[in-house]
Amino acid sequence: MLPSDFDLAEFVRRTLAEDMGQGGDLTSSATIDESARFSAEMNCREPIVAAGLEIAAAFFRELDREVRIEQPVADGDRLEAGTALMRLAGSARAMLSAERSALNTLQHLSGIATLTRRYVDAIEGTGAVLLDTRKTLPGLRVLNKYAARMGGAHNHRMRLDDGVLIKDNHVAVNGAVEAAVRRARAAATGLQIQVEVDRLEQIEPALAAGAERLLLDNMSNDQLREAVRMVGGRVPLEASGGVMLETIRGIAETGVDFISVGRITQSAPAVDIGLDFEAQPF
Repeated sequence: MLPSDFDLAEFVRRTLAEDMGQGGDLTSSATIDESARFSAEMNCREPIVAAGLEIAAAFFRELDREVRIEQPVADGDRLEAGTALMRLAGSARAMLSAERSALNTLQHLSGIATLTRRYVDAIEGTGAVLLDTRKTLPGLRVLNKYAARMGGAHNHRMRLDDGVLIKDNHVAVNGAVEAAVRRARAAATGLQIQVEVDRLEQIEPALAAGAERLLLDNMSNDQLREAVRMVGGRVPLEASGGVMLETIRGIAETGVDFISVGRITQSAPAVDIGLDFEAQPF
C-alpha cells in the first residue's frame, strides 16, 4: 500500500496539469474521435521490480472514470521482461492523454525499486540492512522512499524532524563531536541520537557523550572492521559514503549493522516500460 500521508489524488491532478497545460492534449483531440475506444497492455521490456502501479492506474481513472483496468502483478514483485503489468480498456483520448504521466511515474519508481533490490541481493546473508537516505528528488521523497521499500530497503529518517543525526558540519560548529552530542542530549527530543564519525578516534568521545548510534562515514573496510571491534555491540553501526553495487558486499562483511546508499533514490535509472495497443480488449 502507498503511504497513508501521500495524497494520491492531489499528485495525479498536479502531474496531469503539468502535462496537459491550458489547452489539453491537442493531438488526441485533433486526431481521435471523442467516442473512440482503446485497449492496451502495459509491459516491462526488461527485468524489473515493480513500484507505483496503483499510481499509474490512478492517472487513467482520473481522465476516464469508466476505464477497465486489470492488474495481474503487484508492487514489490520481481518481473521478467515481457511481463504484463496492466491491461486497460477505455476512452482512447483519455488513455493517450494519461499515458505519459502514468509511464513516467511507473518507470521512475520501478527504477528505484529495481536498483534497490540489486543492492539488497548483494548483501543477502550478511545480516546487514540496506537503508535509503534523504537524497531524493524534491517533492517526491515519499514516493522515492516507498519505491526503495518495494525494493527491499528500510527507510532511514523521512524528514529532519523525525531523527537526530549529528553530521560533520554540526560537529564543526560545536568544535568537537562530544560537544555536539551533549547539546543534542540536553535538547531532550526523545529521539535516538546518531552521530556521524569519519575517524576512528571520534568513536569513544561520541559514545562517552551519549551517542546511541554511529554513522561511519567514508571509512575503508579495514577501518569499518576496527570500528566494529572497538564498539563491541554497544550501539548500532551504519556505514555510508560512496557505496557501490560492486563494493557493498565487502562493506556488509565487516560486521556493520546498516549500510545507507544515496544512489538508490538519487541516481536510479528509469526502467523500460511501454503501453502498446491491443486489437482485442481483455
